[in-house]
Amino acid sequence: MKCIILAAGYATRLYPLTENFPKPLLEVGGKPILDWLIGDLRCEVEEFIVVTNHKFAAIFEDWAKDKAGVRIIDDGTSSNEGRLGAVRDIQLAAKDIEGDAFVMAGDNVLTFSLVPFIEFARKKATSCVMCHEEKSIPALQRTAVITVDEDDKITSYEEKPKEPKGELAVPPFYYYRAEDINRIQEALDAGCGYDAPGSFAAWLSKQTPMHAWKMTGGRHDIGDMASYEAVRDSYKGPEV
Repeated sequence: MKCIILAAGYATRLYPLTENFPKPLLEVGGKPILDWLIGDLRCEVEEFIVVTNHKFAAIFEDWAKDKAGVRIIDDGTSSNEGRLGAVRDIQLAAKDIEGDAFVMAGDNVLTFSLVPFIEFARKKATSCVMCHEEKSIPALQRTAVITVDEDDKITSYEEKPKEPKGELAVPPFYYYRAEDINRIQEALDAGCGYDAPGSFAAWLSKQTPMHAWKMTGGRHDIGDMASYEAVRDSYKGPEV
């Protein structure tokens, strides 16, 4: 299996820290965020494909020089205003993938391993998303929200709903079957959004059965300086 890591954002909310340095390579707990994510999945993934922008491509190439099984793709953009969007970045990386793919954002740190999520997806034999309970309505309005049945099958999926139907939020971690990840162009042609990574999953859930795995620990989305400083020195890595 291959893993696509989305790392083409410009992290403007972290300026000046990330004005000339990519957020996924910021250090937490003594090493880059990406090192933690990749280290957790080494036993499951044969190749990690990091999709970045042209501005930071050389920095990622330098970081990856001594890392086996890591490939960098430059999406050709040079500014936040000209970004391709996460779904198109997934499509760019997926064109070289023949089997199943795990897709994740490169700017999250987790207190749990993602391996059980992969095992769950293989058992269900469907494309799957990760989810967690969220009680705050404003927070739900800023993310993807799903509902599921008693078998964890997704029954509804909305990106940033004004009136959330449930309390299960979906962070940017997805398991796609080979036959599903190759449907991105079909989704885009049908009007699927391309900026938020969950837009494709939301579209796909209406075309084919999908399931949701509930997170077993905490997640820190490094979105601004406060969230970065909260974990920079205290993070200990995922509990495997």
